[in-house]
Amino acid sequence: MASDAAVPAAAAAQPGGPPKRRGSYNCGRCGMPKKGHNCAVQGPAAGKAVLPAAAAGEHHHQQQQAKPRRALQFDDPVTVTVPDGAVVLDAAPLAMAPPPPPPPPAPQPGRKKARVEVEEAAADEDGDEDAAEMAGWVELGAGRRAPGEVVVEVLRRLAPRGVAAAAGVSRGWRECARRVWRRAEEARIRAAGVRPVGALMARCPALARLVLRMDSDLDATMLACVAFSCPNLQSLDISMADSAANRITGDELSRFVSEKRSLSVLKLDGCSNLGFLNVSSSSLSTLWVSGLCSLTKAVMNCPNLNEVSLDFPKQNNDSTDLVALMDSLGRTCPNLRNMHISSIRLCNEAVFALESGNLRGLCMLSLVLGSKITDAAVASIVRSYASLELLDLSGSSITDNGLGMICNAFPDTLTRLLLALCPNITSCGVQVAAAQLPLLRLMDCGKSICANPQPEAGRSYFGDLNGGIKFCSKLPTQKKQQPAYQKLIIKHSSLRKLSLWGCSAIDALYVNCPELVDLNLNSCMNLHPERLLIQCPKLKDVHVSGCRDMLIGAIRNQVLNEFAAAEPRIPCKRLADGSKRVHVPHFMIEQMEEQEKWGGSRKSQCTVHLT
Repeated sequence: MASDAAVPAAAAAQPGGPPKRRGSYNCGRCGMPKKGHNCAVQGPAAGKAVLPAAAAGEHHHQQQQAKPRRALQFDDPVTVTVPDGAVVLDAAPLAMAPPPPPPPPAPQPGRKKARVEVEEAAADEDGDEDAAEMAGWVELGAGRRAPGEVVVEVLRRLAPRGVAAAAGVSRGWRECARRVWRRAEEARIRAAGVRPVGALMARCPALARLVLRMDSDLDATMLACVAFSCPNLQSLDISMADSAANRITGDELSRFVSEKRSLSVLKLDGCSNLGFLNVSSSSLSTLWVSGLCSLTKAVMNCPNLNEVSLDFPKQNNDSTDLVALMDSLGRTCPNLRNMHISSIRLCNEAVFALESGNLRGLCMLSLVLGSKITDAAVASIVRSYASLELLDLSGSSITDNGLGMICNAFPDTLTRLLLALCPNITSCGVQVAAAQLPLLRLMDCGKSICANPQPEAGRSYFGDLNGGIKFCSKLPTQKKQQPAYQKLIIKHSSLRKLSLWGCSAIDALYVNCPELVDLNLNSCMNLHPERLLIQCPKLKDVHVSGCRDMLIGAIRNQVLNEFAAAEPRIPCKRLADGSKRVHVPHFMIEQMEEQEKWGGSRKSQCTVHLT
């Protein structure tokens, strides 16, 4: 036969010959598809069949008539019968499944039924897996598959350790894990060294936001690793565990900020070893630095800085010049909108230095723990800023006069007012603030209205025989002073959170706020249950830690309506002459329940927190 003469003998499969290439689905003797084919051509198998032109045209015509199927087809829904009789179907949804292949050609008469040999199946298995991966389908096991995008979305919700473990399942899972790493834009890592952080960031070229929780000491090596591995980093947040220390110096921080030209958000914790703060960046918009101590110089040349937070420890050995710091902030950061400074060295002079800068766009001002801040500083704040939305002067020494200036200056903008730990304000000033600030949504007066303020430590002096002066401690007076109790009335239409924790001088309280959702009465020990009235229908949380049991019971009765809810409602109706009571018909009861269901508003459930 001509076909027998065309088959080259050199291409026959021999033990010492070249290995057969994977992916051949045609018969080596006649060139017909292997699926359902029983070759009748005699002669050795060849790796490549060379057919004459007529035979090749005939085969090409037959292939156009019916496209051959592969030896093992994974594109059709597969039904696998397990030993216990259960049926497992393909996990691919019908809407996303690929189109079914064309039916196989009809078997020719007189030809035996096709068999699938194990050798052919093993040879074609890798080719099917490659085609499935190319089509975007991932094998899940037990004959189940899922689209690659679905697997990627699932892996995105895992921790980095879970994604790394999933990469070892199969080649399809490893490719999905790589796609997760490549697409990752934000990572939250808790690490104890540089090596795991560097190994993770090397897989994430598109990382833009990084949150680090360090369980070990932080030094310049970590900053260098982040700068090298994340070229497009936009946000960096590093917090320290209790046993870890931040050893970054001022030079290292300045170099890191100057090199990362795309960095816009920087938050660092425990920066007690900086020595000085010199930050210069045109892209930085948010800067949070905590744990600062004894800065010799503080220069921040950031024209686009919108938010700054500088937190100093509560220690008397801090020698930072806050006057120079505030002057630098006002001059070099003209676009500041939010400012938070926490230091016991805050004083009126520091506020006056901030006034020299033209910060008319400031919306949030927080000057915390400045016991030397008085009403003079409040007057400077009122002159400098016209649209404050949040003002926090907790720990200051302002009085009701300063509180009145605040109310007169910001009646149309102020929404949050925090005056905790201010011993010189009274309940009258708080009531005026609530009445003159209609947009107020948050008010904190914790530990400000106290019954027994701590007496100031005084010293007396006596002259001795030599003419010198000898100082000695003044003995405490044994005379008991009656505490001056005060009453507080808060009536506001938009207030949502009210904090009166530690206000031991309040013995009578009336709160009428229809929008209030959170009320803090912790340690209000002198508040009488008979002088308490709470009218807040939307109240959700009431904090009563440290209060007396009778007060807690009165609060429960008012906010939960326990006794009113226990009374049953008997449906009844009196006749026109008033002589007899009869039950309301059943259809009227259903109408009343339907009206309450659709028209009546039920009271929201409130929680009383005892701790």
